[in-house]
Amino acid sequence: MKLMEKSKNILKKQYKRAQRFFTHLPVFAKYFIVMTSLVLVGYMVFATAFFVFIVNRWTGEQKELLIENARQNAAYCETILESCETEAELNRAWLLISNNIGITSNAIDADVFVCDTEGKVVLCKEAFSHGISASGDNCKIHRNYDFPDEITDAVKDGVYFSDDEINGIFEQKTFVAASSINVKGENVGAVYAVNPVGNSLREYLSGIFKIYLSSTLFAISLSFIVVYAFTAKLTSPLKQMSVATKAYARGDFSKRITVRGTDEFSELCQSFNQMASALSILESSRRSFVANVSHELKTPMTTIGGFVDGILDGTIPEEKHDEYLQIVSNEVKRLSRLVVSMLNLSKIEAGELTLKLSDFDISSVIIDCLLPFEQTIEKNEIAVEGLENLGTITVHADRDMIHQVIYNLVDNAVKFTNKNGKIGIAAGETSDEKIFVTIQNTGEGVSPEEIGRIFERFYKVDKSRSYDVKSAGLGLYLCKTIVDMHGGKIFAESVQGQYIGFTVILDKSNNKK
Repeated sequence: MKLMEKSKNILKKQYKRAQRFFTHLPVFAKYFIVMTSLVLVGYMVFATAFFVFIVNRWTGEQKELLIENARQNAAYCETILESCETEAELNRAWLLISNNIGITSNAIDADVFVCDTEGKVVLCKEAFSHGISASGDNCKIHRNYDFPDEITDAVKDGVYFSDDEINGIFEQKTFVAASSINVKGENVGAVYAVNPVGNSLREYLSGIFKIYLSSTLFAISLSFIVVYAFTAKLTSPLKQMSVATKAYARGDFSKRITVRGTDEFSELCQSFNQMASALSILESSRRSFVANVSHELKTPMTTIGGFVDGILDGTIPEEKHDEYLQIVSNEVKRLSRLVVSMLNLSKIEAGELTLKLSDFDISSVIIDCLLPFEQTIEKNEIAVEGLENLGTITVHADRDMIHQVIYNLVDNAVKFTNKNGKIGIAAGETSDEKIFVTIQNTGEGVSPEEIGRIFERFYKVDKSRSYDVKSAGLGLYLCKTIVDMHGGKIFAESVQGQYIGFTVILDKSNNKK
């Protein structure tokens, strides 16, 4: 018992060691080992089944061959012996039988002989070639052959076959076929055809094995080459992904995976490339965003610091203090709006910002959002159209967040409207119980390439298009995010060189919580 337990522990340790070794192998090596192992196991199973089939087939053929030849020689003996009347004719008959037995033995590569009713050999192919008498007593080959009664009794009934060892005669497994000889209705003996299984089968299988081995080695070698090539092709995308991933970790998003075919690996490669492109755009936008935010924070802070220092040290005359303090106040408000936008964006993406729904007049929100831009509108001689058509339009939504959406859209319109341009405002109720707000302004507009990206996070339209570049590029993304939270829609329309307009659509009765 201790020895068995010790053996089990050794096997367990060896298994764990092999498992650890296999775990640390590359994917290519793992796949190649598994595939080649399956190929070898497949060939081994096939070889086993093949040789079992061959052995069974050979055994059946040997049985039929020996029985048939024993029967034919027995029939020949009966024909010859029945015509014998004298001693001379009998001797001649023995000679003919011996000759026929010799021909048969050589033809089927077996030992064929004649036994009497007691199972003793009386005639074989060597009888007359060695001057042996018909009794067969002096046959050196068969002098010890003495078949037991159960065999001789079985032979008397007709045909007998055995593929077992016969104690006292054969020391190995031997095919024995026998057919009785009946002369004038009386059993006088039997013809036996024997063949040792081992030698014959060994010679037969040796020839088959040589052919099988040469063809199998060629097939296995070809299989290994195919498996190697297939494994290399299959794992190539994984290697490329590994290299690309390491490059992405270093900030290099230029690596792409070669896509071949339309299978699952190809789809994975396409998705990986798309992810890489998205990461590249996101990283570029993030860097641009950080630069923009840094600039937006630095510029007003520099302005505020300069004007405050000028007031404190007397550089700015006292009569202009109010004017410059107003500029400082505007810059502080701009900083505040930027920080609030960033905080709201952070809360929304973290899922921490919830809607506080209530009924309110969206027209009043539009008016409230326009008031802070009154001086800028007058300064740039911008005409605001559509306010006279606004009526009471009640919507169920979060007032503060919708206020921020409209404020950002108005801020965007004021910045991008050309001097002496127009801002058009419209709001109303659609036939399917929805509320819409449209804010449109004249100016450069946006190109078709940019119109599809202006709501993306961190994306900012080229600053050169704006008459007022004080923007961090967060407004439109925040607008879309808030509108999506309300279950609404926001979209833009633009004709480059003429106008751009934004439309917000909300449910009149919003059920979102």
